[in-house]
Amino acid sequence: QVQLVESGGGLVQAGGSLRVSCAASGRTFSSYDMGWFRRAPGKEREFVAAVSGSGSSTDYADSVKGRFTISRDNAKNTVYLQMNSLKPEDTAVYFCAADRRLRNGVPPKAVAYWGQGTQVTVSS
Repeated sequence: QVQLVESGGGLVQAGGSLRVSCAASGRTFSSYDMGWFRRAPGKEREFVAAVSGSGSSTDYADSVKGRFTISRDNAKNTVYLQMNSLKPEDTAVYFCAADRRLRNGVPPKAVAYWGQGTQVTVSS
């Protein structure tokens, strides 16, 4: 069982930066791929980014490539999403996710573990 708790959401102006974090419970953190999904108002939950258990491999949605960076610290059981050059269309609830395999294209319904979500709002 993995429990995930996000933090760091908030309100930021367009063009600004924000970092969200996700703390995971359990002693097998490094055996899970970790990822971020988001759900914008009126839209389905969508993949944002993922990182492999070792941290050596990452995957991003086309909409965030070059602006967002996912990373993890296995000593702290924490995964981060650094968001730069934010746009109003990045406004969403951001969810941390964990599974044995997470990549772009994995449907949200197939993901094993979820956090409760943190709101990110980008004003224009």
